[in-house]
Amino acid sequence: MPAKTTKPSEDLNNPYGYSDMDWAAPLDPAYAAARAEVRRLSVGEDGTLSVKVKEFVVMGILASRGLQYGVEAHMRRALAHGATKDELFEAVKAAAVPGGGVAYSVGVRALQALEQDGAFPPLPPSAPARRQRGTATPSPSTPAPAPRRRSKAATR
Repeated sequence: MPAKTTKPSEDLNNPYGYSDMDWAAPLDPAYAAARAEVRRLSVGEDGTLSVKVKEFVVMGILASRGLQYGVEAHMRRALAHGATKDELFEAVKAAAVPGGGVAYSVGVRALQALEQDGAFPPLPPSAPARRQRGTATPSPSTPAPAPRRRSKAATR
């Protein structure tokens, strides 16, 4: 597992602060430059999708693969490009559909780590509790009607 990431940088040679990438770059500068160009084309400022949305996609893939350090790094860059804590959590929940429990737990742990690092502004003390959008268990409803009995004429 690579060393802990640092704050994101706009340097596309290492915008996520992966210390192992900085270490490896001098070993093959041409390869490092090629990776930087691919990174610029895929998650850079150009293109139809915003950087924030591109980071959500990358976060989902990394969460599904169980790579918390990568999820944290990409969450930091998404935050730098305007993402909110709620948007990050929604991206984690979306990733959990194809990625399962691993994607959800890795994403939640990454959010917790960012919160512990002070990445999110504190909530005002008088903030009302959020309404839950859905529930895990169905709410009570009216009982289903009893099944109809078939008449003798219908069975002939």
